[in-house]
Amino acid sequence: MNAPAVKEAPAAGDLPKTRATSLLQPKISIVIPLYNEEESIPHLVEALDAAIANYGQPAEVIIVDDGSKDRSFELLKEVAERDPRYTIIRFRRNFGQTAAFAAGFAHARGEVVITMDADLQNDPMDIPLLMAKIEEGYDIVSGWRKNRQDRWLDRKLPSMLANRLISNVTDVRLHDYGCSLKAYRTEVLKHVRLYGELHRFIPALASQVGATVTEVPVNHRSRQYGRSKYGISRTIRVMLDLINVWFLGTYSTRPIHVFGALGLGSIALGVLTGLYLTSLKLFWGASIGNRPLLLLAVLLVVIGVQLVTMGLLAEMITRTYYESQNKPIYVVREIVGRGGQQEDS
Repeated sequence: MNAPAVKEAPAAGDLPKTRATSLLQPKISIVIPLYNEEESIPHLVEALDAAIANYGQPAEVIIVDDGSKDRSFELLKEVAERDPRYTIIRFRRNFGQTAAFAAGFAHARGEVVITMDADLQNDPMDIPLLMAKIEEGYDIVSGWRKNRQDRWLDRKLPSMLANRLISNVTDVRLHDYGCSLKAYRTEVLKHVRLYGELHRFIPALASQVGATVTEVPVNHRSRQYGRSKYGISRTIRVMLDLINVWFLGTYSTRPIHVFGALGLGSIALGVLTGLYLTSLKLFWGASIGNRPLLLLAVLLVVIGVQLVTMGLLAEMITRTYYESQNKPIYVVREIVGRGGQQEDS
């Protein structure tokens, strides 16, 4: 009996261009969170295809549908079925932009991850500008919407104030933390853990493990379809997240330093207040039992003891966090000699 003929797989050159490109290891992974953008999707895909062709390197596109309630997923599914460069991740519900970015990062295969919004306000044609800076040796390149096409009072002004505050607190000075158009080396992102709404602070979080950050002016366009999903109310959340980033960056491995310092300061102030009241009682015979200052002194000492105790508990939690995961407290950029070179371990 004759053996059945084995059908050879076609060579990459025999495949359609998009399919052949998809078989290659992508140079860049474009990650886009999306929520209720059915009107924008056809124009977004058209712009991405043109930008990838203009860039001229293998690329993949990962679009994360963050629980859209319109026809966004159906349209995206059609795109992925005809173009293997596209991967669509669909959430069961709306988890937020940070979760969408985290899912995209986890599935990215490229050497560099490009993030951008789905509302067409970011221009995919700016990708070469970001990659030029990456090729210069930077780990993160942030887009700067220098000529931002948004309303001044409720968009530009709060953003300007927030960017200045974030830059001063984190010491990573950028003009536009809110711009989603950014480029990240993949090996840098593996050291960044995202929770809550920390996506806008990725440059600051990565800088804490030694990443080099720069920015480049990019094109910005006004929204053409749908409406913005974010408003001025998110300013409060940004401020709370900023406190979180500051604490994680400064005291994540030594929380006793912040809680202990506050606790000792409170105890010292309470003791001094108590000594003052004691001197009034002993030397001048003053009645101190009905003075609010006495209650304040006791309260300061009690709060101080609680803060020191909280610091000790935080130290125990920190050690459990690092030791249970064998998580290092440092990041090695490279090792030269002793049998070879190792990067970003």
